[in-house]
Amino acid sequence: MFQAQDILRQNPTLWDLYTRKEEYVPNQLDQYDQFMYSNGTYQDILEPAVSRFLIQQGLKFMYPDNKLFAVCLTHDVDEIYPPYRHILLSSMTCLKKLDFDQLRRQVSWKLHEKEKSPYWNFKKIMDLEEKYGAYSSFYFLATHSDIRRFRYNIEDLDDELGQIHERGWEVGLHGGYYAYNDLEEILREKKRLEQVLGSMVTGYRNHYLRIHVPDSWEKLARAEFLYDTTLGYNDIVGFRNGMCHPFRPYNLNTDSEINILEIPLAIMDNTVFESATSYEEAWNLVKRLIDTVALYNGVICLNWHNDSFNCPFKNTHEIMYEKILEYCCSKKAWMTSGENIWTWWKKNEY
Repeated sequence: MFQAQDILRQNPTLWDLYTRKEEYVPNQLDQYDQFMYSNGTYQDILEPAVSRFLIQQGLKFMYPDNKLFAVCLTHDVDEIYPPYRHILLSSMTCLKKLDFDQLRRQVSWKLHEKEKSPYWNFKKIMDLEEKYGAYSSFYFLATHSDIRRFRYNIEDLDDELGQIHERGWEVGLHGGYYAYNDLEEILREKKRLEQVLGSMVTGYRNHYLRIHVPDSWEKLARAEFLYDTTLGYNDIVGFRNGMCHPFRPYNLNTDSEINILEIPLAIMDNTVFESATSYEEAWNLVKRLIDTVALYNGVICLNWHNDSFNCPFKNTHEIMYEKILEYCCSKKAWMTSGENIWTWWKKNEY
């Protein structure tokens, strides 16, 4: 079997990048206690240097139905009810376009059933993905506390979670703001979500992409999560540890592998649009990353929040998502959930 870690150890620069050594004792963190891209030593963020090296050394991957690469589609469910700021921005957009039908949909849900909320849109997202033969993961919050405001009670989505699960899509945990470094909180949230879902939860991403390397991975492994997909930046797209393939994190403190699979996050909706000055520039950036991952037969993980759909002031987000599905389908990509990626990695002993 190809021993990727043994090969990487022979290249200290790549080994330090792969293990995120500089994050063990970071010089500076942002307001959310996150490691910032601008303070890192690896600035060629659009190039997966570690994956490229391993492919050059003979590492090979295959995917179902002879697909050339994989796309891990995920959705962080931060909101199911638009906050007042979203309602205001969406209403202003609708008024500017004289779209009164859309305006009515943006505000009338507060007067009628909460299930009519524009962000209660999981069926719409699944129907769109099904059109392209794709599956995805929905990561739901199950916390009682948040840094900004109350989000939602997961119990309100009892029937919705069952429908997502029955259709073959994945329900995972979107760990609360304070969970990433607190094993007891992770376990509480996991138990709460599993009780509502009526099934085990195996996939995880933390709110605000908060992660402490390597401690967060160790806690998630102890909580019996099978995979995590938090390792990405809020302020830039790309490959945080030079990998465009899932990998087992390595703990330099214990000199041992951590029993969890990391599917590194490469592209997040808000980040890619904030990094570009136009839709065309944003698309070219996304296309470049997809083409790069396809070149190395890798797995590119996307996070497209559910509030990027049915949101008039972020209409380009929804348009971009379908364009990504269409483009990846044309390139013979396997578009699927994090859970399915983990199952395939386990089955093939990668």
